[in-house]
Amino acid sequence: MPLQGNIRDFSTTQLLNLINLAKKSGTLTIFTSVDTGEKDAMGKDKMAPGKERARVAFNTGKLIYAATDAQDGNLVSVLNKAGKLTDDQARVIRERAKNTADKALALLLINANYVSQGDIVTSIQQHTLDVVYNLLTWGDGPFRFDDGVLPGSDRIMVPIDLENVIIEGSRRIREAEKLTDHLPNLDFALKFPENPREKFKGIQLSVEEWRVVSFVNPKNSIRQIAKANNMTDTEIRRIVYGLEQAGLVELVKPPGMETPASTSRRPAAARAPQVQKNVVNKLIDKIKSI
Repeated sequence: MPLQGNIRDFSTTQLLNLINLAKKSGTLTIFTSVDTGEKDAMGKDKMAPGKERARVAFNTGKLIYAATDAQDGNLVSVLNKAGKLTDDQARVIRERAKNTADKALALLLINANYVSQGDIVTSIQQHTLDVVYNLLTWGDGPFRFDDGVLPGSDRIMVPIDLENVIIEGSRRIREAEKLTDHLPNLDFALKFPENPREKFKGIQLSVEEWRVVSFVNPKNSIRQIAKANNMTDTEIRRIVYGLEQAGLVELVKPPGMETPASTSRRPAAARAPQVQKNVVNKLIDKIKSI
């Protein structure tokens, strides 16, 4: 019988500790909450499992796989996010190898000199850790642990010790709380300060930071930028905070944010973020010339 509960009562950190100490093998699935209208034994609202939100797998107590509904962990997306494949390369590979399993695709990419074996291992490991660290910040959601259930053999799984994950995860929870306090509203937008060339002079940015910078525009909310770059709320908050502290971006209210929520008009559908290409290209050219 699978272990079931809600992470508001038995946190993800506690679950990881249990799996680690018991050297369990299986899959932890976390769902969205659906209110049943009933109360549980503790008098809290009873929640039923809804749509699958995340899936994490373990083998003898080691973390081997993690994915969310927004980040499924397919090899092309993982390598693209890690900066090992460009957006154009990722698009072409998806089109040409859409029915190819991750293990077979990995061999093709290595043989074609797109990436190395080390690139694949480190990128998958980082993706897995990013997903789990994000899960640790969740405060609610039904879960189920199915003993002995593991991902298909077509997936590339990199074993990771849980002890350091739990320690680092706890540190990141505290960090996430501070970031949320600093930037509680992701509907704010970003803009460049005056004289952006001078601000960016001598600055070394990561791939993820450059991707965020490329979408800086008062018309793009931080939430839209995160979605366009397949980033979690914590990831986008961390990057925006760093860019803001470095004086590279400023927070601004997007157009229409002052409109009352009770308006009778249906809100317009969110547009995909627009890249402020002319500014970004000049910045990139400037950085390359330094």
